[in-house]
Amino acid sequence: MRIGIVGFDTSHVVQFTMRLNHVDIEEDQWVEGAQIVAGFPGTSKVEDEQTLAEYTATLAGYGVEVVDVPEELIGKVDAVMVEFQSGIVHLAYARPFLEAGLPTFVDKPFTCSVADAQRLADLAEANDVPLFSSSSLRYALEIQQLKAEQDQTGEILGAMAYSPAGLHPQNPGLFHYGIHVVETLYALMGPGCQEVWCAYQAGAEAIMGCWQDQRIGSIRGTRAGTHAYGFTAWCENEVRACSIDASYIYRELLKKVVGMFESGIAPLDIEETIEIVAFVEAAAKSAQTRGRATPLFG
Repeated sequence: MRIGIVGFDTSHVVQFTMRLNHVDIEEDQWVEGAQIVAGFPGTSKVEDEQTLAEYTATLAGYGVEVVDVPEELIGKVDAVMVEFQSGIVHLAYARPFLEAGLPTFVDKPFTCSVADAQRLADLAEANDVPLFSSSSLRYALEIQQLKAEQDQTGEILGAMAYSPAGLHPQNPGLFHYGIHVVETLYALMGPGCQEVWCAYQAGAEAIMGCWQDQRIGSIRGTRAGTHAYGFTAWCENEVRACSIDASYIYRELLKKVVGMFESGIAPLDIEETIEIVAFVEAAAKSAQTRGRATPLFG
């Protein structure tokens, strides 16, 4: 599979190319089945010009063809990864590729509004194209292990996840770095959250969500002190607390991305991704009202 990248303003473009193209990285990080062959750097609303130029030079050194406009990728590639850090621009950049029938991965955050998320989902459905978005934390080995052992642990009755949650105006609230902790919670709990309560301070925020089956999930996003990734899952037969080792999260995410490009089947229901966007929007509204219960939809 020939993959094109749209947007070079994140370290992900270098890390993903290393793993897919098997360059400058250990063999146990390689992902088979696809290579990044071309890309459009664009301009950035998040990173400085020097960083963007450095990422562009690195990809060119790896043999990635650099094109002047994103539409030049159509005909050169079999699938596309939209990598701009700003979720605000994702709808505009993903649209031409969905309309051209190319399988599309949109890096986190999927969008910064439910309206944009629904538009992308509608475009994918109208053109019969697989569409996928996720944080790499969703596929952490510790989460995969817990799911593989659910015959022993029983169902997950509730969970708490934590990660850094740095802010940026181009990705309001948890849409910037906090999207990682929201994805971690959803990887454990699945969809079905109905309303949230958010306690917000400059150095951290805590959000509690109530699911339609009466389970409770919560997150803590940190912006001060020592940072870490992890979760606690309350299961029927066990309480499991895990720190997440981020060493292999890119590899595991890319396995899912390449699998979708090859099969034409997205590994995650897009409706769950839309719900995650709604969760972040609702958390922001709750924070603005000093923790008032806020529904995800309606």
